[in-house]
Amino acid sequence: MKKYIAEAFGTFVLTLLGCGTAVSLNCGYDPASVVGTAMAFGLSVIAMAYAIGGISGCHINPAITFGTFLAGRTSAKDLAGYIVGQVAGAIIAAGVLCAFVSTSPGLAEGTLTGANSCAAGTCNGFLVETVLTAIFVFVVLGATSKTNGATNNFAGLAIGLTLILIHLVGIHYTGTSVNPARSIGPALFEGGKALAELWVFVAAPLLGAAIAAGLWKAVDVKDGK
Repeated sequence: MKKYIAEAFGTFVLTLLGCGTAVSLNCGYDPASVVGTAMAFGLSVIAMAYAIGGISGCHINPAITFGTFLAGRTSAKDLAGYIVGQVAGAIIAAGVLCAFVSTSPGLAEGTLTGANSCAAGTCNGFLVETVLTAIFVFVVLGATSKTNGATNNFAGLAIGLTLILIHLVGIHYTGTSVNPARSIGPALFEGGKALAELWVFVAAPLLGAAIAAGLWKAVDVKDGK
């Protein structure tokens, strides 16, 4: 249960700080807001990796949990527990963010919760989210692999920096999710287009995670072979 609570809190922090930055900076309308939002998500992951990594491994993302499950690193019990915790944390974070915005609605333009949407259509969004999640989950699997020896002590840094890069690429297309929980929470409060397209930001990251797990199994080195 402690692991699941840690995952809920970590996802809460990621969603509140990442999506909150996107709302505060009115992300997408100028390069500085894109960079700032990308850094907020990446730095949130780094902070949580060192805060709760020793408790739960700091997945804070159902796609990562699904990828580690397919790679044989996460049990079916933890798969369910982690995802429930992650989604709950993201929903609470989106509610808190809505409370922030409601006290000063004039400061928020466009999305009120940092919800994802497919700027160029669902097919484009599905492709972008699948590819970027596959890259992200592959880095997670590689950075946390025991075969990396001492370098996995810096896994949180590698994963957070990768998430920054992924956001820099994906924000203009989808707002960048690569994380179903991060999309579910804001969409429930945003409604409308965000809720109608939510399936893209659940299905595509899970597909990307499955691709990453398959690719990792193909290249993983075990016992020096």
